[in-house]
Amino acid sequence: MSCEMSHYQLPLYFDGELDRAGSREFEQHLGNCHECQQALARLEELRGRLRDDSFRFHAPNALRQKLQDELASARTPQKQRLDTRAWMALAASWLIAVLVGGGASALWHRHQGSERQQASGQIARDLFASHWRALAAVSPVDVVSTDRHTVKPWFAGKVAESPIVDDFAAQGFPLVGGRIDYVGDTRVPTLVYRHGKHLIDVFVFPQPLPASLPATTRQQGYEIRTTRLGDGYAAVVTDMDEVELGKFMHLLGGVR
Repeated sequence: MSCEMSHYQLPLYFDGELDRAGSREFEQHLGNCHECQQALARLEELRGRLRDDSFRFHAPNALRQKLQDELASARTPQKQRLDTRAWMALAASWLIAVLVGGGASALWHRHQGSERQQASGQIARDLFASHWRALAAVSPVDVVSTDRHTVKPWFAGKVAESPIVDDFAAQGFPLVGGRIDYVGDTRVPTLVYRHGKHLIDVFVFPQPLPASLPATTRQQGYEIRTTRLGDGYAAVVTDMDEVELGKFMHLLGGVR
């Protein structure tokens, strides 16, 4: 892949829109191209800045106070002597303020809903992209072990809390190992299992999944499913069929 061609592929790769073959080809180029590495890092930095709370609009509380002040002043003797035209003007100003405030409130709620939807979509893209990068890598894990007593301690010191680790080899889903991934700007412990030729990534969160990630999300033949995992939560990414994925989710949901 030429560097010029990679410039067109970079945004697609960043958003998780490339297929497996395209992602693998781009990552081979990325490993030897310092310019593309810097461009990808700048995109990651920009995404982190856009998620900063300081960019979010917070509706002012001054409107309610202003109306209350006007109402209080209207009850004074001086305001009681206002002629009919003045009262009508004041009433009109209140009505306009209420209508504008109601419109602003509706716009704000729609804006908030759109923000949550965009954040949810971004997290899903992060999960899919992490899974596809693992598929294209030489090894999908940083610690290779089928022993849960080896995998769980490996996470200590690397993330805030080591995840619960179990092995389902007897049920056909053996533990392969684990790695550290990023979802947004959060370091997330990831458990890796196999079923036949299928790789299963389990992204473990110590608290409710962020941005109301849907219980099920599908893209390009891959699926994200969410569940409780002990006292935490997990997002599972794989291309297994519905029946086998259902079996695995049942096993995972029973871990305590």
